[in-house]
Amino acid sequence: MTEKTFLAGDGIPFVYEDLGPETGDPVVLCHGLGAAGIQFRADADYFAGKGWRVLVPDLRGHGRSGAPDSMRDEDFSIERMARDLIEMLDHAGVGPVHWIGNSLGGILALAILGLEPERIRSLATYGTAYTLGLPSFVPHLVPLIYGALGPRLAAELTARSTTSNVEAQRLIASVLRDFSPKAGKAVGANVRSYDLIANAQGYEGPILLMRGGLDHAVNRALPTTIEAMAEHPDFRVKHLPKGGHVANLDVPEEFRATLEEFWREVEAKEQSPARGRTQ
Repeated sequence: MTEKTFLAGDGIPFVYEDLGPETGDPVVLCHGLGAAGIQFRADADYFAGKGWRVLVPDLRGHGRSGAPDSMRDEDFSIERMARDLIEMLDHAGVGPVHWIGNSLGGILALAILGLEPERIRSLATYGTAYTLGLPSFVPHLVPLIYGALGPRLAAELTARSTTSNVEAQRLIASVLRDFSPKAGKAVGANVRSYDLIANAQGYEGPILLMRGGLDHAVNRALPTTIEAMAEHPDFRVKHLPKGGHVANLDVPEEFRATLEEFWREVEAKEQSPARGRTQ
């Protein structure tokens, strides 16, 4: 494992991990709001051990990456955060990647599809709705909750509501304790309402939506996404009945097996004489 750092376009230090052989097909594992790359430590080791080159970012304002002093909402726009990730791919020197995005990590991948779709070889999301509309007050709840309960209790309660896996709760709580509620408010202001369905519909590559059976909040928003994507020729849904919002921690074996099967299908289609490689 190698930790790498570069300066994003607006000067913010951005940190990611680079695991596995440099010649391996590249994979990105991108975390959600309030989390960090450590969410994927076991998955990254697993896929790197299988010969993949695995990039695991800490998004701006999360984990080891930096954040602007001002913490303005516009410094955490969906496009700015997506640009950070495009710059990460440039810094790593990788071609089209298999992208796995959890929640915010999926939202940013959908944004990349609208900016530079050729960067993504295949897209897999979980805990991500392609369109969302929440009230404007929702982002302001983050600093209020942290202020009322304190970072430790707020982190523990959030972790318990996210997963029933005790080990996963400890991991999530440890990350959330160090998370800046100002960053949470700023990111939330940008992702409380968005519509990226057109980006997904226009993408010609394979898309996998993993739907955790226990991810109740996101599942309420998913029917619109699934209906809108029904005509996409290379879109599929995989149900993970015991998976929650962080399904990779809830059902790691099923999560990894689902991705490996998806990637085998992608490679088989790319090698098909009738289609050729999509890159």
